[in-house]
This record gives sequence, structure tokens and C-alpha cells, in this order.
Amino acid sequence: MKYFIATLSLSLVSLTIQAQVPSPGEPQSQPIILAGATIHVGNGEVIENGAVAFRDGKIETVAEASTMDDMDLSEYQVVSAEGQHIYPGFILPNTTVGLKEIGAVRATIDEAEQGTLNPNVRAVISYNTDSEIIPTLRFNGILLAQTTPQSGIIPGTSSVMQLDAWNWEDAVVQPDDALHFNWPGRFRQEFDFATFTVKRVKNEKYSEQRRMLEELFADASTYLELNQPSEPNLKLEALMGLFDGSKALHIHADEAKQIIEAIRFAEDRGVQRIVLVSSGDALLVADFLKARDIPVIVKNVHVLPNRPDDAVNVPYELPSRLLEAGLTVGLGYERGMNASARNLPFLAGSAVAHGASKEEALQLITQNNAQILGIGDRYGTLEEGKSATLFVSEGDALDMRTNQITQAFIDGREVTLPALQQRLYEKYRTKYEDEPLVQEGEKRDVGNE
Repeated sequence: MKYFIATLSLSLVSLTIQAQVPSPGEPQSQPIILAGATIHVGNGEVIENGAVAFRDGKIETVAEASTMDDMDLSEYQVVSAEGQHIYPGFILPNTTVGLKEIGAVRATIDEAEQGTLNPNVRAVISYNTDSEIIPTLRFNGILLAQTTPQSGIIPGTSSVMQLDAWNWEDAVVQPDDALHFNWPGRFRQEFDFATFTVKRVKNEKYSEQRRMLEELFADASTYLELNQPSEPNLKLEALMGLFDGSKALHIHADEAKQIIEAIRFAEDRGVQRIVLVSSGDALLVADFLKARDIPVIVKNVHVLPNRPDDAVNVPYELPSRLLEAGLTVGLGYERGMNASARNLPFLAGSAVAHGASKEEALQLITQNNAQILGIGDRYGTLEEGKSATLFVSEGDALDMRTNQITQAFIDGREVTLPALQQRLYEKYRTKYEDEPLVQEGEKRDVGNE
């Protein structure tokens, strides 16, 4: 019996080890040069046959490989990336990665709190670095993410995280970067299962919700005038950064009237930095947004048009048309399943097929997202002094047919790429790849199947 228990324990330990996510990479100990690749800087510039040198997690040089001939390379680890492409790490905004694992298992979900107005909720302290979803994002070049709470009119405060860390303290890049605001609006969309269509219905609670918001911001204004309140109010404290510009307000709204109404509401109450998160009518109010220098994060391009009489390709064209209007545009992947967010670069590829150039589409998920999230001074482009957060791909990283990442680095630390999906692939490939599809003596009558 003791032998059986010991054997069972060892088996369980072995299974647990196999199921664990890869350990975070070790800090960079030696300067590295990636040479011979096509470098996509992230700001529209492309360097053919280029080289990137980085030391202690910071980029030293980004230039043509020939410039390295005059350098003393004895202390560098020189890695040939000939024929490949180097990109800055992609940045995923507005996601529940790290907060939600399995939708059908309540114990793995920590993306929302009870209540309608929760500005004090902080996503950062709930971020789960052991999520099996995180490695699947890295494998497509997504190395940073803005983990964001959901539900309610004010679901809480997001934080920007890097996707290779032991705990949330190590993962955080920009804590409490933005407060999120789901504007209620006078109308809302509701799915009708009888007709299998989305209907626009009146929001019967609009007046009550508007009053709640007015009272909250009025209280915040009064609280702001108190130099040292006797009892700190966590909800009102969470709003303070909106008035001095240290925290952005991300307004989630789709219809043109809702967008204008929500932005004017925020402006009238002294909010300094506003970002629109939308996949709807942003183009209809482009002049309104440009006059206020408000950037836009397009939630998704793989969606149906906002109006039944719109052409089916309108959402696909939205990023390029907003860029043409002179706006700062980022791209996200708002979808029910977290794992689908790994397709963010391929949404940028869809933008290429509908009006944007390849480098413009790349900027949507690198430089532009970094600027919008307030980390543009450290991430988003491959430039001297910035973080060595980058990856090497055998092909075009915006094309799912050719994007094959061979190496990735976060702050100079090399990241382990193979994860659960790759382990399962290798496990069953070795078992089945040499076995015939039809066993000897067995016949298949395809016509009767």
C-alpha cells in the first residue's frame, strides 16, 4: 500500500510538472547582437540586412549590419538572424488575459466585481502569471498586455503587464494606467435569439445611470479640494489621477451620439487624458476626436458592421480610414475567448488588406498602442535606449501563414516559446505521424460514410 501511494504521488508530481507554464527567462547576462535580419523599427522605418545590439535589457544600437564591422564584438553573443525579420514586441490593449482562464470554471475567473461603479478595483493585483493562455500570446509575438477589468459602468483600473514573470509585481510595466468607463448611452444593443440578430433597444435605466455618474464625479471634485481627508475614500481616490493627467480615462462607446456625449461629460468634469475604445462610429466623429487630440483603440476589425446597411468590409477598413483622418490609432482584440487574442497581429494583417500599408498596420500594435497606453518612452519601437522587448520571425509577423517566431526577448531576457499547445503537438506527433491512416486489411468505403 505504501509503495502504491508513493508511486501515485510521484505520478501526480510528474503530471503537475508537465502542466506548468514555462519558467520566466533569466536576466540578460551578456550583450547580444541579432544580425542579418530585416528590422521593422515600429515607427514606419525598415532596415534591410540590419542588426540590433542590446545590453542589460536596453537597446544599444539599431543599424545596418555593416556598421558592426568597426565594433569590438568579443564581449557580444552574436546571433545570426539572416533571412528573418525582427519586430518590437506586440502590445495587446483592453484584455482580460491573466484575469480569466476558463470561462466555464468560475474559480478561474477574476475579471469583475459586483456593483456598477468600481473605480477602486485594480486588475494588477489579480493578474495570474501562471495562466496557460499567456504563453500562447508570446508565441505570436505579443509580449505586453493591458489587463483590464470588465462589467459595470466603471469596472475599474487596468495595468500594463509584460508577459514573462514570476508574479504580478515582476510583471507590471505601468500600474494603474487607465480607468475604464463603459458609457451607458440612451440606447443599447441586445441580441435577439428569436431572429438571431442584434437589436437596438432603449436603455430604460439611462437617467438613473447618468445621475449616479454625476454624483460620483461631483463627490470626486469635492474630495479633490480636501488636502488631507480624515478618512480616505478608495473609490474617490481612484478618480484623482484623471484630474492631473497621471491616469487616462478609456471610454468604451460605439455609437456616434454616445461617443460625443461621453467625451463631453468627461471634459466638463476636468478629465485631462481621454482615449476612445470603439469599433463602431468612430469614423463618423473623426473631426470631433481630432480637434481634441483623442486617440482611438479599435476594439476589433473581425466584426459585423455597426449598421445593417453598411458594407461588410467597413470594420476592416476602419483603422486605415481613421489613420487617413489624422488620428492616433491602436488596435485591440476584444472577444469572448482570451486565447483568441493571440490573433492580434493577424487582425493588423487584415488592416493591410483593407487600406493600410504593412508598416502602418505594424504601428497599430507597436508604437501607437505604446503611446496610447503611456509607455511609448520605453516600448513600442526598436530605438536606442528603449527596452529590448522584441522577437525574431522567419516570415511576415502579420501573416499567419509565415509568422514563425524563433526567438523572443522581454527586457533583454530570452523567453521560452514552446508551451502547452506545442507540448501536446509534439506528444501526439511522435505517436501518430508514422502510423498509417488505414490499418492493414481494413477498407474504407468513402461513399457510404
